[in-house]
Amino acid sequence: QVQLVESGGGLVQPGGSLRLSCAASGNIFGIYVMGWYRQAPGKQRELVASITGGGNTNYADSVKGRFTISRDNAKITVYLQMNSLKPEDTAVYLCNADLFLGLGVRKNYWGQGTQVTVSS
Repeated sequence: QVQLVESGGGLVQPGGSLRLSCAASGNIFGIYVMGWYRQAPGKQRELVASITGGGNTNYADSVKGRFTISRDNAKITVYLQMNSLKPEDTAVYLCNADLFLGLGVRKNYWGQGTQVTVSS
């Protein structure tokens, strides 16, 4: 049974920083791609950033230069360092992982989400 456990959300003032973590546990062979999505009230879920097992990254234009995604393949963990946060970054942030489970099996998983609120 694979689980994604997220941590690091909270309330921060504009201009502040937060670091999100997402750790995958279970019988996992490796990472194909892990990433963070976010969903604000009344808006569609959007990709924030993703990183492949090989380290290739992809960012939404709205976060380029402010957010950095990284991963620890050994710990099967992905991090999202968020700097210069803006009120429009307020959303539930959800971890997504495309994982190799062995025997050629690859499956996609979602975390439960962590709230990020940027407000003064």
